[in-house]
Amino acid sequence: MALRKLRPLTPGTRFKVANSFEEITSSTPEKSLLFPIKKSGGRNNTGKMTMRYLGGGHKKMLRLIDFKRDKFGVPGIVKTIEYDPNRSARIALVFYADGEKRYIIAPMGLKVGQKVQSGTGSAPEIGNTLPLSEIPLGSIIHNIELRPGQGAKIVRSAGASAQLAARDGKYATIKLPSSETRMILVTCLATIGSVSNPDHNLEISGKAGRSRWLGRRPRVRGVAMNPVDHPMGGGEGRASGGHPRSRKGLKSKGLKTRANKNPNNKFIIERRKK
Repeated sequence: MALRKLRPLTPGTRFKVANSFEEITSSTPEKSLLFPIKKSGGRNNTGKMTMRYLGGGHKKMLRLIDFKRDKFGVPGIVKTIEYDPNRSARIALVFYADGEKRYIIAPMGLKVGQKVQSGTGSAPEIGNTLPLSEIPLGSIIHNIELRPGQGAKIVRSAGASAQLAARDGKYATIKLPSSETRMILVTCLATIGSVSNPDHNLEISGKAGRSRWLGRRPRVRGVAMNPVDHPMGGGEGRASGGHPRSRKGLKSKGLKTRANKNPNNKFIIERRKK
């Protein structure tokens, strides 16, 4: 999982730092697990733009990922490590003993031919999914459920990992990548290891066109607009815009928007560090 710096033969490759993709073993995805994605371009059912700065992008197919890992006790073998255009992490194609094929998020260090399993009684090895009650304390984990049977919701992006810090009664204490410490039921599932492709945040696009390939249109600053278009627009010369606000006039950059009565508050032991 190394990076490669391109030679500056063109302006677009002058500053580009790309992934080497050396861990990818197959460029052809499993057809039975592909589904089409319909693009909206930020428009709703009446054609009105409701989300700005979306549009274009390369045509992609959705890979159906198994976040539930609910094939308990059925061993599987990793057949390929593949690229997924819809996420920053790599994915692994697993052939299970009963003949079913599924994609999973590939943890770092997972190799082709390796066996993976989920459910109670599984060994706490890389790629295996267990309840938090059976994972050794101090283990590095990812793909964590917030409710039993719901499927993994947190710690799924490239290079991310959490740590199982403690267990007390029916709750486990998890330290998340954001440095937040929270309690999760011990009956929830988590996968051993950290997510693959840890160098993802070190990649450099090299040119604006790559953002367009990813479906991101140019984002206009509020202070560059006219007063009719944005609360921070207008002014003589290069006016900074005063207090940072959103297009709707709500204060941004530091304004706390989390509800005081959020039911999750009681599970958070320590908030993330700013």
